[in-house]
Amino acid sequence: MVQVRSAYDCDVLVIGGGIVGLSTAYAITRAAPGTRVTVLEKEQGPARHQTGRNSGVIHSGIYYRPGSLKARYAVRGAAEMVKFCAEYDIAHAVTGKLIVATEREELPRLHSLVQRGRENGIPVRELGPAQLTEHEPEVRGLAAIHVSTTGVCDFVAVARRLAEASGAEIRYGADVVRADRRPGLGVAVRTADGTIVRGRVLVNCAGLHCDEMARLTGDDPGMRIVPFRGEYYTLARPELVRGLVYPVPDPAFPFLGVHLTRGIDGGVHIGPNAVPALAREGYGWGVVRPRELGATLSWPGSWRIARRHWRYGAGELRRSVSKAAFTEAVRRLLPAVTPEDLVPSAAGVRAQAVLRDGTLVDDFLIKEGPRTVHVLNAPSPAATASLPIGREVARRALAALAGA
Repeated sequence: MVQVRSAYDCDVLVIGGGIVGLSTAYAITRAAPGTRVTVLEKEQGPARHQTGRNSGVIHSGIYYRPGSLKARYAVRGAAEMVKFCAEYDIAHAVTGKLIVATEREELPRLHSLVQRGRENGIPVRELGPAQLTEHEPEVRGLAAIHVSTTGVCDFVAVARRLAEASGAEIRYGADVVRADRRPGLGVAVRTADGTIVRGRVLVNCAGLHCDEMARLTGDDPGMRIVPFRGEYYTLARPELVRGLVYPVPDPAFPFLGVHLTRGIDGGVHIGPNAVPALAREGYGWGVVRPRELGATLSWPGSWRIARRHWRYGAGELRRSVSKAAFTEAVRRLLPAVTPEDLVPSAAGVRAQAVLRDGTLVDDFLIKEGPRTVHVLNAPSPAATASLPIGREVARRALAALAGA
């Protein structure tokens, strides 16, 4: 028995050093002290992609279907994230946010959000135009709701602290290129530099590459990651915005629309839009990876999305290539803004799972195979919900370990 154990480099091998992967490692060592965990991250540090390229918002959970993983984990995760940041002295603030209706046809959807928030146990207050102006003098709208539990934090700092506190072995610069899963033995992976790492159970938290990682292990994920780039601007006159201001979202899409976010650094970020990325890590139009683009275009779901939502997509593309069009969208909420106020900022890419029939997966998606656990859809609000997500993935990994 001792000889078999020594053949493994670790008990649980986690692929991906974003906030979900690191939260999983943290949860495993908390739940089962002594469990050997190794995290492989292809970049030279943690949280280089979705975790480190979002707007830094601790989401309340108001948008998500009652009973869904997103609703349950976001509500619980927001409270836990604030507590975690306070405990480890990580920059954060609970600011609250406004969701603003600027057109009459948005009012029914705004009222539906009030009901959804209450069903999810979130304190929500309805505001008229005068009360809206008290909160945000430069913002205009017909009505708004105030959600008090929303905040902002430094998610990269959270990821670093999770890595340190987990006690796991974190290997950066470890790009997994092959995997050999043998249900009776375990999983071995090879990194780009030829290193072999063996674990009894593998956890796939590879984010933008999670579907590819699942296939490397021999599991069929049943979905494809279709990357959407979100482009941001920084507001040159941050005094125009006091806090967080969101439009009423379109329920047909998992994107929240262009919003105004005063970050933990005091700057105000505006965005994102949502346009197809030409690579998994396509942070600009000039980043094109033919193999990855070909994989997206060969997936039937990609074409079905395009046919179903081409009008919406055309508007997003227009705002991507035209600063004037982007400014026009922002002016719906913030009339005083000018094109000169918008300074281009770093973009992010959302790892959106899409089914073969073109359905955009709207909840967190976690699947299991023999000796594997795959996190297959964890875009926003996954950073907010990372602590409860990590516990759920850890529970499944430890169950697989116990049965190994």
